Amino acid sequence: MGQRTPLYDLHLALGAKMVDFGGWDMPLHYGSQVEEHHQVRRDCGVFDVSHMTVVDVAGPQAKVYLQHLLANDVERLNGPGKALYSAMLNDRGGVVDDLIVYLGDVGQGQADYRLVVNAATRAKDLAWMQQQAAEFAVELSERSDLALLAIQGPRARSKTAELVTQARATLIHDLKPFQGLAEGDWFIARTGYTGEDGLEIMLPVDQAVGFFNDLVGAGISPIGLGARDTLRLEAGMNLYGQDMDEQVSPLAANMGWTVAWEPAVRRFVGRDALAAQKARGGQAKLVGLVLEERGVLRAHQVVRVDGVGEGEITSGSFSPTLSKSIALARVPAATGERAEVEIRGKWYPVRVVKPTFVRHGKALI
Repeated sequence: MGQRTPLYDLHLALGAKMVDFGGWDMPLHYGSQVEEHHQVRRDCGVFDVSHMTVVDVAGPQAKVYLQHLLANDVERLNGPGKALYSAMLNDRGGVVDDLIVYLGDVGQGQADYRLVVNAATRAKDLAWMQQQAAEFAVELSERSDLALLAIQGPRARSKTAELVTQARATLIHDLKPFQGLAEGDWFIARTGYTGEDGLEIMLPVDQAVGFFNDLVGAGISPIGLGARDTLRLEAGMNLYGQDMDEQVSPLAANMGWTVAWEPAVRRFVGRDALAAQKARGGQAKLVGLVLEERGVLRAHQVVRVDGVGEGEITSGSFSPTLSKSIALARVPAATGERAEVEIRGKWYPVRVVKPTFVRHGKALI
């Protein structure tokens, strides 16, 4: 038996098919993965993501600690609630984990931050963060008292605002993209993992079942991990453990934009290794693939680029929005617009595209 979120019994009552995900018993779908996918693209749905790890960072050196820990620079957070996507790297430049960091209240020389990291990497992440914190005046607090719900889709904010207090509804309407703010004992953010607008709401564990029921009762469909994966793949968003890990540099995972090289004096963990990789050049790259013929692209299938070399699919699936098979693949730097993928012993032509296929319900390929 795996770990369970506060909503486990409710998932069963709603008819969810439960599966193991990183040691957690989580809903794969509630009947039809494809219908759940379309529901988020066309309207909205709610995901239980309470398995993810929330860590608060406080203390007089919280900022300099995070500038050391993260490849992106929290100096870029220019106002309360602003959010930043970043990787934590090891000394070799590999990705320990990817995460979101929010800037909290700032005053009297102290800055407070909230981090949301992946579920399957919780123990490793916490140990690494504590190890790196040893030389800083900083306090790390895991917020296991909070549940986390993600309401995603073009109508997510308007529908959710109808179910909450006036103060929370006002905050929902006023939130900017990539911002999260507290309202009472809730923390409401607008970041997303589906390529659609939406919300992430952190709330006390004892309020999670009641609010989830309110959402479902208002016609906001529960959505499982299956649709979450196809939605994030269409949006070109990485999944830790598939598209990157401790052996993969952000430069080879389409995450180079998350590395803040300036100021040069900021010595974040893994900087020297990344700089050496960048100087050598020729780094493999993460691209999108589109299969124009019948078939399904899957992780670990071989990608062949004529005259260049081989690569590998890291994530692949049938795209319900596009009605085609798509994938993310790590391929040689010199890869152009065409390649081939081996599917069951046969080679199929694929188109190489930027690794974002759908945003806000519209095809980008």
